[in-house]
Amino acid sequence: MNASEEHLPTPRPAWIAGRAEQSAQTLPVNHPYDGDEVATVCVPNADQVERAVTAAVEVAHELRTTPAHVRAAALDHVSRSLAERADEVAEMITAENGKPLRWATVEVSRAVSTFRFAAEEARRFSGELQRLDTDPNGVGRMAVTRRVPRGPVLGIAPFNFPLNLVAHKVAPAVAVGAPIIVKPAPRTPLSALLLGELFAETDLPAGAISVLVLGNEETAALVGDPRLPIVSFTGSGPVGWSLMDAAPRKQVVLELGGNGAAVVCADWPDLDFAASRIATFGNYQAGQSCIAVQRVIVERAVADEFVPKLLDKVGALRTGDPHDPDVEVGPLVDESAAERVVAWVEEAVASGASLLAGGKRDRATVEPTVLSDVPLDSKVWRDEVFGPVLAISVVSDVDEAFAQVNDSDYGLQAGVFTRDVQVAFRARAELDVGGVIVGDVPSFRADQMPYGGSKGSGVGREGLRSAMADFTEERVMVLTGLEL
Repeated sequence: MNASEEHLPTPRPAWIAGRAEQSAQTLPVNHPYDGDEVATVCVPNADQVERAVTAAVEVAHELRTTPAHVRAAALDHVSRSLAERADEVAEMITAENGKPLRWATVEVSRAVSTFRFAAEEARRFSGELQRLDTDPNGVGRMAVTRRVPRGPVLGIAPFNFPLNLVAHKVAPAVAVGAPIIVKPAPRTPLSALLLGELFAETDLPAGAISVLVLGNEETAALVGDPRLPIVSFTGSGPVGWSLMDAAPRKQVVLELGGNGAAVVCADWPDLDFAASRIATFGNYQAGQSCIAVQRVIVERAVADEFVPKLLDKVGALRTGDPHDPDVEVGPLVDESAAERVVAWVEEAVASGASLLAGGKRDRATVEPTVLSDVPLDSKVWRDEVFGPVLAISVVSDVDEAFAQVNDSDYGLQAGVFTRDVQVAFRARAELDVGGVIVGDVPSFRADQMPYGGSKGSGVGREGLRSAMADFTEERVMVLTGLEL
């Protein structure tokens, strides 16, 4: 070993059944803003992957019967540890993902809450009693119904929220007592590996959690492995649906993409607020959020006043180095993603759209972009841009606005800026989406609420209790000869 090799940092280990392990193959992690290498991580070999799966299977019964207070304590430990190391973890997220430090700090705070919510749910995950003497044949009988884990979970997480979306796989699995193998995005594995380290400090049995940084081929083998009966995937639609096709007999939970719409109704009294929220949440995470605002649908009666306000708010957003606390819009995950976004914008302009702001690229950073008169068959309207792009459509009334929201292959969440309770309830009834946010953008998410979509946006729900239900199945015991 030469002198330079002696000073190379040790690669971040994989976590195999709760133990840190090195491997011969490694993968660099690069900062999206400037391309600098920020860490190297271990890629587990076939033997390590097999040992992780075997350990998950072998520990399944023990973990399922582990007392609730042990599982809750483990979740509380992770929540507290993240809170104590919040600044360090936020810097890690910014380094691997490129999101501005202000948004990375928010993500850490959300993950702290996600694990805390899971600990609370673990303590009250008790089941229910049902008296059966409502029918003569059931006199003296009581049904005790509890949910039990379906088996070990394969959790596949994306790059855009490398900590909190991993938390939404791990936390509900631990809460119900299901072993989990986490496969983070290879470009952003550091946060997931940190969670492996934190859980290794708890009293959970070995085998409860493994964190494996794997490529597509190795992941496909895990998806097809019958020993992992649950697959929870967050990511792009084509990949997600292919996973479901590859595992037709498994419980597959998919949280996929969207092209979030924000409707600005003529009755909304505070257009400055609407413009600020839409500008911010069309561009936060550089638009790399499945509930980022993409389509802005404005009633004609307020369009002339609203659009200039929106342009002012977008123009005030600061781009640059995401480690700068004043920067609001950082880079996309890599240059190829930025090139694709700009190509879609140019394609829309060539088809007749008007470019009102932005549209340029500097390496992986794309300027916050606003388009109007966008053809409704263009990619920036129909597909998921996953970049800092807002497309404006002016409509005559709420009927037309709701029709445009629904004219989409996606159905994740929609925002409706209205004070009219009748319009709000119409939105809930008529919009074919998993969530309607009244008085705000579609980008609002509380980590304890059900979260997911319809149509091309996936199946199943995240949110602690909802995911716990997806990871489990009902089991009934009937007691006989009771005096009820």
